[in-house]
Amino acid sequence: MTESDTPTLADVASLAGAIRAQIGKAVVGQAETIDHLLIALMARGHVLLEGPPGTAKTFLAQCFAATLGLDFGRIQFTPDLMPGDILGSNLFNFQTSQFTLTHGPIFCDLLLADEINRTPPKTQAALLEAMQERRVTLDGSAHPLPAHFTVVATQNPIESQGVYPLPEAQLDRFLFKLLVGYPSLEEECRIVARYGENRGAPRPADLGIEAVTNPAQLEAMTRAVAGVTLADSVTDYIVRLVRATRESPDLSNGASPRAAVLLAG
Repeated sequence: MTESDTPTLADVASLAGAIRAQIGKAVVGQAETIDHLLIALMARGHVLLEGPPGTAKTFLAQCFAATLGLDFGRIQFTPDLMPGDILGSNLFNFQTSQFTLTHGPIFCDLLLADEINRTPPKTQAALLEAMQERRVTLDGSAHPLPAHFTVVATQNPIESQGVYPLPEAQLDRFLFKLLVGYPSLEEECRIVARYGENRGAPRPADLGIEAVTNPAQLEAMTRAVAGVTLADSVTDYIVRLVRATRESPDLSNGASPRAAVLLAG
């Protein structure tokens, strides 16, 4: 299929299979996590990966971006990180006597927010506008992000020291929260056999991962998925499901209308 062709759902399924195959060159297992990443990409949603250290959350995000041919950005969240470190700022240029906009690392296609819960709420809030409206406002001026801008955030659930729980307003902007657990015995044996002799962190390019698509083609695929008609029965089911979460005594907070819209997407 060329970029000028109108993709079909069969093309979307074929592309998803090619993406899985490329990621499988480097990542052992995690098939369900990869499937949810693909769903989030096509639905223009964001993903929160929660799991213990060493379960390849960061590496999976790197491989995902490399396979898609996307501009990848990474932010290591720390307690002293400031909003300007994420968004950028207007810096005064003494040579031209003018302010020059310096883009922060958020200006990319796929952003890895690594250990997002290690930074205070003030800095976490810097992502809210970008995740919802896909733009960044600096000194009163709005700067658009790519239409398929996606945040893949990670957090470690086993530490309680030096972490800041994500506010509900931010959690509500994630389409999925995926629990990344330890691999099975067979998968862990394959991981050790594949990487046990390597020195240093593996890189997607060194493992033969190639881009099987590009931003323009992804945008066309997303439009093809968005063209699927949502049956009234499915809409009714989604609304009833979301409303039931607000009435359940087992849940402290029910899902919002935004969650219903994302679920329908």
